[in-house]
Amino acid sequence: MTVWLVRSGKYGERETLALESGLAVIGWDDMPDLSKLPTRDDLNTALASIYPDEKGKTLSNWESQLWPFAHMMAKDDIIVMPLKSRAAIALGRVTGPYCYRTDLNDAHHTRPVEWVKEVPRSAFAQDLLYSFGAFLTVCRIHRNDAETRVAAVLNGKIDPAISGRNIASVGEGKGVKDAREGVITADDTSAAVDLMEVADDAIRMKIATVFKGHRLSTLVGAVLETQGYKVVVSPPGADGGVDIVAGKGPLGFDEPRLVVQVKSQDAPVDVSVLRELQGVMRQFSAEQGLLVAWGGVTKALAKEAQRLFFEIRIWDAGEIVKAVQQSYEQLSEEVQADLPLKRIWVLADHE
Repeated sequence: MTVWLVRSGKYGERETLALESGLAVIGWDDMPDLSKLPTRDDLNTALASIYPDEKGKTLSNWESQLWPFAHMMAKDDIIVMPLKSRAAIALGRVTGPYCYRTDLNDAHHTRPVEWVKEVPRSAFAQDLLYSFGAFLTVCRIHRNDAETRVAAVLNGKIDPAISGRNIASVGEGKGVKDAREGVITADDTSAAVDLMEVADDAIRMKIATVFKGHRLSTLVGAVLETQGYKVVVSPPGADGGVDIVAGKGPLGFDEPRLVVQVKSQDAPVDVSVLRELQGVMRQFSAEQGLLVAWGGVTKALAKEAQRLFFEIRIWDAGEIVKAVQQSYEQLSEEVQADLPLKRIWVLADHE
């Protein structure tokens, strides 16, 4: 059993298609049916013909991703798909051979996949998250007994490398190579890492450690204050479904009036929580609601939330990190001391 990382577009543009259609979907849409290129030489020749302006190193890199996707993945191999639309990772199993499709608009290269579950990124220790951040569309995840650990999470268990919140250091265990020639793993030196994704994961882990439980409400309240809200955070304990109330204006009386419910657990919350928030909004005559779900939401809740676009927003762990980054300079010194961040500049030549 092999674990493969497969991304569905640089910006996650094929995620919905992949998840709803039971597929792993990759790009290179100008390439023909890969099953009709039976050797790696044939694949290299096709790449050079279709992309004549690309460097040889780039074509070699592409070949080492396309070949495993079309010819090496096997039934029951595990697919890991980090999601761009939310702070979660989709896990599934390959159910059949490569298939070239002409009925999916610009998406042609596919593998049938049974998507078993979505888990928050915090389900994995930092070393595997580092591997999941490889700037590759397709690669093997092999470091630090990845097969055993990903399979454990897929089967509802905890990543064995996680002990409480003690996470393995970023970059540990590098250098594991795939014994099969021409297969890129996330540990190869040619596999550049998405440093922004790695940094977001580290911030997410820090927030989960420092702002546990009720303290997550204080962080969300601090962010809302930077957006011009007058905020009241409920004290610890029973809150009647209201963790934060907020409004605009000098005294917080002006619209929009906002009710916030904060769920800090790692597990996704279900649609009953959304309906509870709607009831509380009516009680407080609030026009808008914010559901903060650190561990994400179920598919049913996400679908229901689409219908309530002009009424309710959902923040998962990724959205919280984004909101903190956008408002960080306006946050109080106390919050900044608990969550010390600094801006850095990096080259973007791997994009």
